[in-house]
Amino acid sequence: MTVSVHVSQGARTAVDDTVARLVADLVATRVTAGDPTLWGPDAEAEASVRLGWVDAVSVSRPLVAEILALRADLAARGVDRVVLSGMGGSSLAPEVIAKTVGVQLTILDSTSPAQVLSALDGDLARTVLVVSSKSGTTVETDSHRRAFEAAFSDLGIDPVQHIVVVTDPDSALGRSATEAGYRVFYADPNVGGRYSALTAFGLVPAGLAGADIGELLDEAEASLLQFAIDSPDNPALRLAAAIAGTKPHRDKLGLVTDGTYIDGLPDWIEQLVAESTGKNGTGILPVVLLPVSPELEARPSDLQVVRLVEDADEFHLRDRHPGEILVSGSLGAMFLLWEHTTAIVGHLLGINPFDQPDVEAAKTAARGLLDARPEVTEPAFVQDGIEVRVSDVALAASGTIEGVLDALWAALPDDGYVSVQAYVNRLELGQLQGIREMVAADSGRPTTFGWGPRFLHSTGQFHKGGPAQGVFLQILERTDVDLEIPGRPFTFGQLIQAQAAGDAAVLSGHGRPVVSLTITDAADDVLTLFTATQ
Repeated sequence: MTVSVHVSQGARTAVDDTVARLVADLVATRVTAGDPTLWGPDAEAEASVRLGWVDAVSVSRPLVAEILALRADLAARGVDRVVLSGMGGSSLAPEVIAKTVGVQLTILDSTSPAQVLSALDGDLARTVLVVSSKSGTTVETDSHRRAFEAAFSDLGIDPVQHIVVVTDPDSALGRSATEAGYRVFYADPNVGGRYSALTAFGLVPAGLAGADIGELLDEAEASLLQFAIDSPDNPALRLAAAIAGTKPHRDKLGLVTDGTYIDGLPDWIEQLVAESTGKNGTGILPVVLLPVSPELEARPSDLQVVRLVEDADEFHLRDRHPGEILVSGSLGAMFLLWEHTTAIVGHLLGINPFDQPDVEAAKTAARGLLDARPEVTEPAFVQDGIEVRVSDVALAASGTIEGVLDALWAALPDDGYVSVQAYVNRLELGQLQGIREMVAADSGRPTTFGWGPRFLHSTGQFHKGGPAQGVFLQILERTDVDLEIPGRPFTFGQLIQAQAAGDAAVLSGHGRPVVSLTITDAADDVLTLFTATQ
C-alpha cells in the first residue's frame, strides 16, 4: 500500500507553491541524508544527534530475531501477558501497533494508584514487564519498576525472569538493569523518544505481545523512496506544506479517523506534532476528533482537518469532504510519513522539532511539591461533592461549576483552545473522555483531551511553549486507594497529585487560566461534570 496525501480546494495552490520551494531547497534529500543544518544554526547541535530515525528501518532489522527469540523463550516458560511501563512516545507507538493488529498489550502510562494496582492484579507468574525509558530516569517508569519488583519478589517470582528493559546506551537504568541481570534492549541514542516508533521502543513491547514487527518494518521500507525524493509528489512534503505552509496559517490540526484499519493513530500523531512544534510561541496543535465532533459541524477558521482514510485516492474521487487533507497508507508507512512531515513542518516554522525545552518545568514543580509536601490548598468552593480550585479568584466569582466553566470559556482568545486534562484512573473513569465533545460544543473552540500524567510527556510542551492561546480544565479524583512506591518517600497517590498541582502552577505562571475540579464521589460527580458542560 503506497502512501497517498490529497489536498483540495483553495489550499492546493498554496501547497503547490510551498512544495515547489521545498523541492528547490532539496529538503527531502537533506532530511533523508541527516543534514542537521536544515533547522538553522540554533538547532544544529541538537539535530546532529536526533536524526537516527531516518535509518530506523535498517538499524532495527537485527532486533526482530532477538525479540522473536525472547518471545519464544517467555512462551515456553508460560509468560504470555505483556505489561508496558512507558510514557509519551515510549508507550503510544506500541499501543497503536498492538491495537491495530489485535494483540493484547497492557499499557501502564499512569501514576494513578488504582491503575497501577490493576496492572499488578494480573497473573504475575504469566507477566513480563517491559520498562521503557530513553533517559532511564523517568519517575513514572522508575516507580512502576519498583512496584513490580516488590510484587514479583513477594510471590517468590524472580524479577530477573519477568522484567525486560528498553533504554538508551549508558543510561542509569541500563547500567543498573545490566548489573541486576535483566534482559536489556538498547535503542539508538540518536533518536528522540517521540520519533522512536520503529526502534526498540516501539518494536520490543509490540513484538513480545505478538505483533508481526517484521511486516511492520517491511511496510515502512516499502515507503522509504516516496519520502526520499525531491518531487512535488512526495507525500511528506505535501502534507507538511498543507499543515504549515498555507496562508492564512491554521495552527489547529483536526485528526479524524474515517475507515482506516489503523487503530489509535491520532493519539500518536498528537504527541509527535505537539511536542515537536509547540515552542518559541508557535506550533501546531493536534486535536483528536470523532467524525461527528462539534468542530466539524461549525468549523473554526484556524482548524485544518486531516482525515485518515483507507484509500485517499478513492476517497478523493468521491469528494465527500472538500477542503480537508486526506491521508492513507500502511501502519509502518504512516509512522515514517508523520515523522518526516513533522521534521519538515519544523523547517517551515523555523523551530527545532527535536527538543522539548518546556517539558522539564512541570517535572521540576512536581519534584518540589513532593519534597516540600505542602498542605492541599482549600477549594474556592465545593458543589455536589466536586472541589473547585482556580488560578484566578475571578474565575470562581459565580460560586457554581457552570459559572466557573463559562468564565473559563470567556477567557479564551479568538484563536484559543481548551485543554481538558484528566488525572484519574481511566480504567474506571474512561467515560470522562466524552466530556471533550461537550466542552467543544459549549466553548465553541477546538478542545483537546489528555490523560494525566501521560500528556506531560507530549502535548505538555505545546501548552507551555506554544502560543498563549489555551485555557485549562483539570479533572482530578480524591480516593482512598493508594499504593506505596518501594524505596521512595511518597506514594503513587501523592505523586499524581503533585504532578497535577505542579503542572497547574507552571501553566498559571505562564499566564494560562487553570480550573481544577476534584471528584470526591466518582459515581455521582462524573454525571455532575457532564451536566455542567451542557
